[in-house]
Amino acid sequence: LILGSSSGFGASTALELAKKNINIYGVHLDRRSSMEDVNKLINNIKKLGVKVIFKNASATDATVRENVIQELLSFGNIRIKILLHSLAFGALRPIIDINDKNTLNQKQIQMTLDVMSNSIIYWTQELYKSNLLLKGSQIFAMTSSGGHRQWKTYGAVSAAKAALESYCRQLSIELGPQNIAVNAIQAGVTDTPALRKIPGNEEMIKNSLKINPSKRLTIPQDIANVISMIGISEDTWMTGNVIRIDGGEDITG
Repeated sequence: LILGSSSGFGASTALELAKKNINIYGVHLDRRSSMEDVNKLINNIKKLGVKVIFKNASATDATVRENVIQELLSFGNIRIKILLHSLAFGALRPIIDINDKNTLNQKQIQMTLDVMSNSIIYWTQELYKSNLLLKGSQIFAMTSSGGHRQWKTYGAVSAAKAALESYCRQLSIELGPQNIAVNAIQAGVTDTPALRKIPGNEEMIKNSLKINPSKRLTIPQDIANVISMIGISEDTWMTGNVIRIDGGEDITG
């Protein structure tokens, strides 16, 4: 089950897991103009011989969540082997600005935290209560160095990433007795649609290329490879971590 499945980390992970014969259920939110690319992705996954369902709906909507879980239950005796939380939608505004109209307001802050962090709690709770998360299940949430570093206009997203990491730690201790692992994945700077929405993204890319030991950006396939490798394992002893997949970028910057 991939929340945010149509592009970037979610799309690459969906394809990589399909190669490992894992069926894919994706939830994404895309405009009609983007659906051609989404349909291409779905067809590429189908070619790998697995079942695939994509829902174009808001993963933060309680009714959507309920409907998705009911559909998953209708498939019979199944397990969510991997839950990937890869939702990237938040307000990118400064907290303080000479023009008060440009600053974050309460509604924007609440929305950002609800989408990018709180939603992992709601999904995990409902999936667990529905007996879809079982022994050997693996939960991953996409964070970034923004969880402990600041850029102007990134305040609300940074707070959401920090909260997301905290939620992963909390879930790891509460789900540990059930042998369900929960880890946050800290990707390096990656040229995705989400990154391009961040003001100053070109400077971020330039700096990353300068400090990364491999002199390249992280790509979504880097993330998909690791999630696939860990996710298909039944060993859940590695849990509660922030796993850096960035070529050493964070420790050199």
